[in-house]
Amino acid sequence: MTTFLTLFSGSSGNVVYLGTERGAVLIDCGMSGRQVLDALNAAGLDAGSLRAMLITHEHSDHVKGAGVLSRKLGLPIYATEGTWAGMEEALGDVPLNRRIAIRAGESFFLNDLEIAPFSIPHDANDPVGYRIFTRRASVAVATDLGYFSPEVENAVTGADLVLLESNHDPDLLKQNPHYPQRLKTRILGKKGHLSNASGAGAAVKLAQTGTRHLLLGHLSSENNTPELAYRTTHAALTGAGARVGSDVTLNVAARYRASFLYHIG
Repeated sequence: MTTFLTLFSGSSGNVVYLGTERGAVLIDCGMSGRQVLDALNAAGLDAGSLRAMLITHEHSDHVKGAGVLSRKLGLPIYATEGTWAGMEEALGDVPLNRRIAIRAGESFFLNDLEIAPFSIPHDANDPVGYRIFTRRASVAVATDLGYFSPEVENAVTGADLVLLESNHDPDLLKQNPHYPQRLKTRILGKKGHLSNASGAGAAVKLAQTGTRHLLLGHLSSENNTPELAYRTTHAALTGAGARVGSDVTLNVAARYRASFLYHIG
């Protein structure tokens, strides 16, 4: 049985947990080490079961607590060489034997998991998403996407569960008086973040090719709401003929707490 949940998800910090009978991994560690440990405890999960951390890219909301947790729990960190170069200073001292370099397109094995990193279009140093295969299921983490590229689509198609970005509503973003135009342009660009509508279009494609569980994540705190993200994707799925709740489940990951514990396979 595969256990999957987000501990944190949003522009403030991202941490994903995936576990099997043989251990668990974190995908990203974008909150403090203490916050992550507290969240694991609150969710009834044993930090001692963790075997590794998989990092998507070097931005602070994905790596903030990775160095501390690696040192505290003795966890190896897997990331591309570009991501290592970008996050090395922020992580602090990580022993060489815990610094594992990976490449997009090259799968590797960790206990009973096959982990397949894939390139994502985002403004970072060689960022990746992950599709993780267990004995009976597969899940994918596909956030921080400027657009739902053919490479991303090919990598995640057929996954039983996909954590999919639904970052912002373009109108709210454009009207936001706190964001400079430079930042708005970055978010809306092809190496920025998926809008609700773009995420909804991706969700339809995934549902049509066998994905049974969709979890919307990485929502902006200022330019989106959980209700708006959910409503946009629900309408797209329904319009495409999918029955939400029976053909496919749809949920929105919480920003500051564990949510929607999935048992798959």
